[in-house]
Amino acid sequence: MASSLRTRLSPFVGSSVITRRRFPFVGAFCVLSLGFSTLSFSSSSFKTDCAQSFSFGPLLRPKFSSKASSSGGTIKMEESSKIVPSIVVYVTVPNREAGKKLANSIVQEKLAACVNIVPGIESVYEWEGKVQSDSEELLIIKTRQSLLESLTEHVNANHEYDVPEVIAMPITGGSDKYLEWLKNSTRN
Repeated sequence: MASSLRTRLSPFVGSSVITRRRFPFVGAFCVLSLGFSTLSFSSSSFKTDCAQSFSFGPLLRPKFSSKASSSGGTIKMEESSKIVPSIVVYVTVPNREAGKKLANSIVQEKLAACVNIVPGIESVYEWEGKVQSDSEELLIIKTRQSLLESLTEHVNANHEYDVPEVIAMPITGGSDKYLEWLKNSTRN
C-alpha cells in the first residue's frame, strides 16, 4: 500500500509543484487580510506596500462589498437594528473536559450564542521566567461586545488557570441572519 501511494505521489515529491501549490494560499491570505488595494509587485519579489497598488482594486470592491444585497447576504454591523456590535473571544483551556464544562456554562448563562471547541493546539509561552509548551484546546466564543466584561469575569471565576487567556476581536460584518441569531441568543 505504501509503495503504491509513493508511486502515485512520486511526480510531486521533491519537485517545485508542492511549492507552487502553496503559493496561491499566501496570495489568498494577503488578499483577504489586506485587500486588493494594498497589494503590489516589484520586479524581484511579491510584497505589500500602500504606496504602490493595483489599479483594479476599486473595480472588485462592489462584488466583494459587505453591504446588504437584495438576497439578504452580508451586512455591515452598523447598518441594521436587528444586530448588535459583536465580538469573537479566544479562550484556551487545558483539555476537552475543561473546555466543554466552560463552554456549556457560558452558553447556559447566555454570555455567548456559540462556543466552538478546537482540539489539538500547541501553546508556547513564557511563564515564571521559563518558556513552556503545552497541548491545549481553543474556545472560539461568539458574543455581544457589551457582554465582554461579564464573560471575562465568568471565565476568570470558572477557569483552572491563574491567568486565563481572554482575547476579544470585533466582528465587523457577516451573515445578517447569523448576527441576528447571535443577538437573540444572548442576554441584553
